[in-house]
Amino acid sequence: MAYTQSNNPFKKATRKVCLPKAKIASMSDAEKKKIVAAKQSAANQGKQRRSSSSNTTGTSSNSLTDWVKQDWRQVGDPSKKCGE
Repeated sequence: MAYTQSNNPFKKATRKVCLPKAKIASMSDAEKKKIVAAKQSAANQGKQRRSSSSNTTGTSSNSLTDWVKQDWRQVGDPSKKCGE
């Protein structure tokens, strides 16, 4: 029996979708649901990343430092920080 990556019990697919708080505030409910559904669908298939067709725009910053320092929140529950 060949070992494949999809059989790895230690590699779990996360269902959290994190974006900057300002971006979440500017999104419609339909856009939020689309992104969360895409991530959950990918996780159910054992994938780490959602499909690129669900990517959003307007999350860029002037530099990587600014991008990292933004207030990252969970799209499904913006009251929670990304790491919670």
